[in-house]
Amino acid sequence: MLVYTVGTFDLLHVGHLALLEYCYTLGDVAVGVASDDVVNSYKPNVPIILLAQRMEMLKALRCVSIVRPYYSLEYVSACKELNPDIFIVGEDWGTGKHNIDVETYLKSKGKKIIKVSYNPLISSTKIKQTVLDQSHIILTEHA
Repeated sequence: MLVYTVGTFDLLHVGHLALLEYCYTLGDVAVGVASDDVVNSYKPNVPIILLAQRMEMLKALRCVSIVRPYYSLEYVSACKELNPDIFIVGEDWGTGKHNIDVETYLKSKGKKIIKVSYNPLISSTKIKQTVLDQSHIILTEHA
């Protein structure tokens, strides 16, 4: 059983680990990692950690079997290549063309799509904001 999930995985944290460990309970895990250009196409900032380093960290996890980058906002080509049995998506999964295309493709092949909730206490965005807030406090104190 192959389970595929995608994401940015910037500032790897326990929320990412929970997602990947859940995927691992379902089968072997393949992870698609968004390139900086892909992330920048839907978020205002590119990741802090370089793509190669994000991939290296994911490869080091025992719950992950395959790590592959993706350079455009589409998932069908990876699903054709990997042939996953299950595609795991987050609660923020949208209704864009790239989302609908892969849903249609996977359903036509009899594959499952499972939507999971994120840990509301942690995210890369929250970590970045905390660092900025703390940096501002430190700079203010030393001014």
